[in-house]
Amino acid sequence: MTGYIIALLVLSGLIFFHELGHFTAARLMGVHIEVFSIGFGKRFFTFHAFDTEWSISAIPLGGYVRMKGQDDSDPSKKNYDADSYNTKTPLQRIFILLAGPLANFVLAFILYFGIALGNPSTLAPVVGQVVKDSPAFVAGLESNDTIISINGKKIQTWKKMAEMISSASGNIELDVNRAGYLKQITLKPKLEDAKDMYGESVKRKMIGISAAGVMKKQKLGIVEKFKYATDQTIFASTLIFTGLKKLIVGDVPASEMGGVISIVKLTSDASASGWMSVLFFAALISVNLGVLNLLPIPALDGGHIMFNLYELFFRREPNEKIVINLTIAGWVILVGLMGLGVFNDINRLVG
Repeated sequence: MTGYIIALLVLSGLIFFHELGHFTAARLMGVHIEVFSIGFGKRFFTFHAFDTEWSISAIPLGGYVRMKGQDDSDPSKKNYDADSYNTKTPLQRIFILLAGPLANFVLAFILYFGIALGNPSTLAPVVGQVVKDSPAFVAGLESNDTIISINGKKIQTWKKMAEMISSASGNIELDVNRAGYLKQITLKPKLEDAKDMYGESVKRKMIGISAAGVMKKQKLGIVEKFKYATDQTIFASTLIFTGLKKLIVGDVPASEMGGVISIVKLTSDASASGWMSVLFFAALISVNLGVLNLLPIPALDGGHIMFNLYELFFRREPNEKIVINLTIAGWVILVGLMGLGVFNDINRLVG
């Protein structure tokens, strides 16, 4: 039960940070914020501060900042007072809209930096099983060998070792620590069928070994900590963008898509593994929220940015009827995607 409470708090915190980005940018642009809500539906806790109504609502599956003159539930409601969203230039509105997703990317960076401060563990380049008749087997690699360097370049992690093997051309020379003794082994990686992180079949150079599962602490200096946080944020963003693209074009089946149940369950499971696992998963969800909100779907930040770009380039507001119809279509798409995600989640739980 504690895990699920932590999961809901993490999800609510990420949503709060996203909406805080919109709130801060809107206030900087002189826009009055009427409501700042975490969750949807019936409000069960409300207070007023900074001339805004702050609420926690019954359904904690999102949140919103309602600005004066801007209402997703009725796009025809507009206000042209000086402190209204509608009186701001398209560029100012785009700045307000981008601030939410940007806040999620910034938060992810902060979370990854927090992980780096704890010197996170990583998989060490220690050999587990050696596949019979593979290049490693023929060359004499054995279980529990530690690969120290490849072609003279020091190796600290299994990931780095795999990358160097995959990109190698011709023979490679391994320096190996075997029970305290240094051995030099020469072998040639072989192109094999493999699966990437999306489950797609790919060709990859391998030598026929698996990891022993030995973890080691990374000793990171302050510059390396910033680099770690930057690299992880970029990697997570690229991972989600690529996954979405593959989902849209059909490379990844729709049955792989998860919903809020998966998010809550995985965050709950992460909480059982310690605070670093929670931070890591929270950072990934934060990037996910940032990426998804940039999609050009009306009712999402990306959809509103699309309308404002139209106004910026064509010097006129988009047709109100078209905006309303597209917004309705956007909500239908969102509800449909959420429904599909929940359906897939239930299928996994039942399965």
